[in-house]
Amino acid sequence: MKKYKFPIIALTLAAGLVSCSDYLEQEPPSYLTPEKFYTSEDQVQAVANQFYTDILPGHGGWDYGTYTTDNNTDNQMSRTPSSKFTKNLYKTSNTNGDWSWGNIRNINYQLNQVKTKYAAGQISGNETNIRQYIGELYFFRAYAYFDLLKKFGDLPILTEALPDNEAILVAANKRQPCNEVARFIINNLDTATTYLKEDFENRHTRVSYDVALLFKSRVALFEGSWLTNFAGTPFVPNGKGWPGAAKNANYQYPTGSIDAEAKYFFTQSAEAAEKVAEKYKNLLVTNNGIVPQKEGQSNPYLELWGTTSDAGKPEILLWREYNKSLGVRNDVEVAVEKGNIGTGFTRSLVEGYLMKDGKPIYASAYEYCDTSVNKVTQNRDPRLAVFLKKPGDINCFKNMSSSEDHYTEIEPVPAITNANAEDGYITGYAIRKGMTFDKEQTANGASSNVCVEFRATEALLNYMEAEYMLTHSLSGKVLEYWKIVRERAGFTGAAVNPQTTIDATDMSKETLDWGSYTAGKQLTDKVLYNIRRERRCELLAEGLRGMDLQRWRSYDQLIQNPAHTEGIHVWNTVMEDWYPGAVADGSNSATLSAKSLSEYYRPHEVIKGNNNYYNGLTWRMAHYLEPLPLRQFLLTAADHKSIDQSPLYQNPYWPTTADQTAEQ
Repeated sequence: MKKYKFPIIALTLAAGLVSCSDYLEQEPPSYLTPEKFYTSEDQVQAVANQFYTDILPGHGGWDYGTYTTDNNTDNQMSRTPSSKFTKNLYKTSNTNGDWSWGNIRNINYQLNQVKTKYAAGQISGNETNIRQYIGELYFFRAYAYFDLLKKFGDLPILTEALPDNEAILVAANKRQPCNEVARFIINNLDTATTYLKEDFENRHTRVSYDVALLFKSRVALFEGSWLTNFAGTPFVPNGKGWPGAAKNANYQYPTGSIDAEAKYFFTQSAEAAEKVAEKYKNLLVTNNGIVPQKEGQSNPYLELWGTTSDAGKPEILLWREYNKSLGVRNDVEVAVEKGNIGTGFTRSLVEGYLMKDGKPIYASAYEYCDTSVNKVTQNRDPRLAVFLKKPGDINCFKNMSSSEDHYTEIEPVPAITNANAEDGYITGYAIRKGMTFDKEQTANGASSNVCVEFRATEALLNYMEAEYMLTHSLSGKVLEYWKIVRERAGFTGAAVNPQTTIDATDMSKETLDWGSYTAGKQLTDKVLYNIRRERRCELLAEGLRGMDLQRWRSYDQLIQNPAHTEGIHVWNTVMEDWYPGAVADGSNSATLSAKSLSEYYRPHEVIKGNNNYYNGLTWRMAHYLEPLPLRQFLLTAADHKSIDQSPLYQNPYWPTTADQTAEQ
């Protein structure tokens, strides 16, 4: 195939400095073809199809798929936390694979090719379909940009494939303020909605008008929160010490101030979310509280995730399909029917759920008991009752004649003393989300469990928070949507009314919830906190908790007060008898965390020696954003030697020398 030049602004470079012309000469991806391409509807569809796998999250190989995305939060943890929770392991580097612009480069090239031919009337086929695929490309560019925004903040904004000219390429590296990037993303989504057809594909396996609106509400809520919670810091334009000040001289917010800019984003979020919420608020499924234990039993709420097809379920706005005929499978069923393989719920999450009367565990007439995994779900939030596995539960009852054995038919006591094994448990609390109860799905690499990308309930939650941030009252449809979420969760009676929870909340007893903090201080606003709590409980294991904690600035308190991840209440309970012969002395032979540390199992504090997490999870302010790869500064500098000549600038508190920890 003939070579094409695709200018990009970043690559993972080989050893040694190279010029722009050297690294811009590339073979195009396999799905790019010469000039006669992009002339028919099916070709444009093929272009859009590629980005469903390149950009959207999906279930991977030997793991629990996207359900592990919330690891490294107070909801879920893996055996080894991220290096971000240390003071000395997270460092600058010459390279950073997350500073990757390949998808954006490819979208820009192809989108411009398609638009040019579409404007000239050179694409044959159904007009509605062609426009749909163009809209999808705008959506995917927005999605890829948002991923970079969360990781790096300020970004260059590129909308086309640039010529192979070093001066032009270097100039294109100019980083725009984070709010301008967010505006660019929203603009892309607005443009996408002008192309996308409502209800284009009724199985909801393609991006839709509603998906674009929901994603817009997510992006705008993120940026409005970021500007609000990081105001006055180097993480926002014109904040004290903002590293972009010199290279964005005299920058002014489009709305005139940071407060007005945050209001703009909250308004955008509320308006977009409301449109989706109004369309789907009466179509959400209800959690009936049933955990199926035999054929004939079902729970439509559990089956949003525990299924091989989400076709015909209006609440699911976008899902990814896996099956043998498509040539894509996953290992979700194997993981969910064993020990979750790499993730576990935390004590913080379990205690954050309400009792069935809508009150916190410390204020309810019902007694909360955690001396056994089987007891923690009694008289609790109906969502916890169906998503937390318990010893004795039947995990598999469909197609039991299958010969595959990568499953556990009856849920055992959690094997926390063997957590590194395939069926080991990280915290002792195991997740049921995604389980189909089907033995035929448990062969390695042969699961067909769906991956839910977007669901309508998020729109109600986004609206609730955005509207509250605008008015600081239960105005508009906040209370209406909140009650709908509660009803669909399975609450009844007074528990449906959020005021029941608000009135019973004591913030001094919510310290385990990282989301109860902003900028190192615990919230005093009980309404805002409970909006955050509702979001946490409804969206568990859906990959949004880390984003939420980031935009709420909810890690600061770890700087002075390291957090200790805890799981089941193992010591001084009946669960202690589950682990005869366990060693809990902190030695290299230890299999349980010491009773002297806590009665609760601490998965990161079992062995003391050479353990960077033994004294808890800490934080540095710099860790809210990733450091830019240092080689990019040299590559874009005029002399390829002087970092200060680059149009780029490093993120707050990160040095511009390699292998260094953050300054604070």
